[in-house]
Amino acid sequence: MPLHERPFTTEPEPRLRGEEVGEGPPVVLCHGITATRRYVLHGSKALPRAGHAVITYDARGHGESDPAPAGESYGYPRLVDDLERVVAERLGEGERFLLGGHSMGAHTAVAYALRHPERLTGLVVIGPTYLGTIEQSSLDYWDGLAAALERDGVDGFVAYIDEKQGIDPRWRDSVSRFTRERMERQGNLAALAEALREVPRSRPFGSLEELRELRVPVLVVASNDAADPGHPYAAAVAYAEALPQGRLRSEGEGESPLAWQGGKLSRALAAFYAEALSSAR
Repeated sequence: MPLHERPFTTEPEPRLRGEEVGEGPPVVLCHGITATRRYVLHGSKALPRAGHAVITYDARGHGESDPAPAGESYGYPRLVDDLERVVAERLGEGERFLLGGHSMGAHTAVAYALRHPERLTGLVVIGPTYLGTIEQSSLDYWDGLAAALERDGVDGFVAYIDEKQGIDPRWRDSVSRFTRERMERQGNLAALAEALREVPRSRPFGSLEELRELRVPVLVVASNDAADPGHPYAAAVAYAEALPQGRLRSEGEGESPLAWQGGKLSRALAAFYAEALSSAR
């Protein structure tokens, strides 16, 4: 049977626009900074076809969602509040689910898990970068990226990443292509520039030591540094080691990052969820 996307809008402000696809045990996924809801599974429908209701939404200031209201920020406390709103609307107060996210979305998911561990059947952490400290060099990078976006739009954004990230030449064209594709889905570039400055200055939680108290099954997805230096392999290893029930998964030698392979990533999530559900029973 064909899969039908069921759009939704979470009120009140900021209105968050998302979609739900499929039926079955629920999965909620959060995207990374400057991405949209499409860019966790990259358009793959393998997870709903495996028998899951997959819920995705655009974060505030991203994609089709509203920017932060006056007086509010794009920091992690607000991002977690937004995730709570989506969960309450789509799943109610009691149903447990698998929660996952990439980069900014991974940090948001971990922060939610620390607030609400009882709600989760499992957690998927894809490409984490936050290790408990915020380095000035990192802030300089994000500030420069925001300035390039404001000055030269999408072209400036793509050129800045190409110049600054040190991507292996084998992957450079691919990164530039899908960076441009995801940026062309953004509805409010001014709001996105604000998020680029605010999110990196925000702490999703205090330190990795807090993760040692998180007693849920966790799949940590790492990427090789040649293709994706912005999401260091070592950071994913640190999460997997800190999480009591953490396990590490990555792509094979010479392959593109697992985080970029929507179908393969979906199948990994489905297998992990099946194990988590079995353990819960």
